[in-house]
Amino acid sequence: MFKIINRRFLGFQAAFIAGMLSNDALAGQNFSDIAENITESIEELPGLISGISYLFGSLLGVLGVLKLKDHVENPTQTPMKDGAVRLASGGALFALPILYESMFNTIGATTEVTRAATLSRVNFDVR
Repeated sequence: MFKIINRRFLGFQAAFIAGMLSNDALAGQNFSDIAENITESIEELPGLISGISYLFGSLLGVLGVLKLKDHVENPTQTPMKDGAVRLASGGALFALPILYESMFNTIGATTEVTRAATLSRVNFDVR
């Protein structure tokens, strides 16, 4: 049984190595092309995260209100903390895109590379 598994495994290894060594599989691809593709692919990720956080923030807000309603109807069965935790979590998720944007603007949204300061001359203007 192990001989059959080893032969199949060796066959998979040989196919993998042959695929990696073929020039057609890697035609025109280098590390900078791969990095550029990854950068372009994740360019819209902040918008997706914003949409998801708004959606789940709204959902948790509604569920929090429903839990608070359950607490008002039957305080012994449903503790108030369940609704409060859901409301707080929903508010945090709802505020996440705004916080992300403010952090991004604080750090700097430009693509300009920050360079070290240089000193060309000193002028004290002493008379």
